[in-house]
Amino acid sequence: MERRRRSVFQFLLLLSALLLLMGFLSRSLWLPRFGYALVRNDGPAKADIVVVLAGDYYGRRILKSAELVREGYAPAVLVSGAPGFYGAHECDLAVPYAVRHGYPAEWFIPLPNEALSTEQEAGVILPELRRRNIRRCLIVTSDFHTARAARVYRAAERAAGSGPAIRFVAAPDEFFTPGSWWRTRESQKVAFFEWSKTLAYALGF
Repeated sequence: MERRRRSVFQFLLLLSALLLLMGFLSRSLWLPRFGYALVRNDGPAKADIVVVLAGDYYGRRILKSAELVREGYAPAVLVSGAPGFYGAHECDLAVPYAVRHGYPAEWFIPLPNEALSTEQEAGVILPELRRRNIRRCLIVTSDFHTARAARVYRAAERAAGSGPAIRFVAAPDEFFTPGSWWRTRESQKVAFFEWSKTLAYALGF
């Protein structure tokens, strides 16, 4: 009996090692799915306004939103501004940054707020869009943030009973590549934190 147990254990150990080896060798086939699952890019379309979400320290979101206005998709950008940027709101820094890149200041509407999460930010932005009678909007955020943001905003609209038609537009992030996120430390960190937030939101935390 003892020999049989030892044989079964050795077999299971060998099988586990083979499965791990196969998983490692085929990682380029299945790991990208974890990256692409974070991204939802509806693409641009005609809208009443562009909304750029806060949380970008490098200006990719604000520049993407400005490009959409320049290309004629919407007449203006509502710039969400979270607190905590050396005593300023993010929008107070984002708008001048876009202006320094050649975009007219009048394209941007700052919206300073005290939101500390995507859920709290949705609770600020959606009422503001209703106040402005917005029917169609483009929401710009970092590519890795789009899927979770879409779930948050859809849920907020359902809870409110109404809301504008929203399309999410992904802004590229220099530290995250969906198809090869595991190859660099920075991309690994982005994926880890975004998946942690995604799971926490799904569990209601």
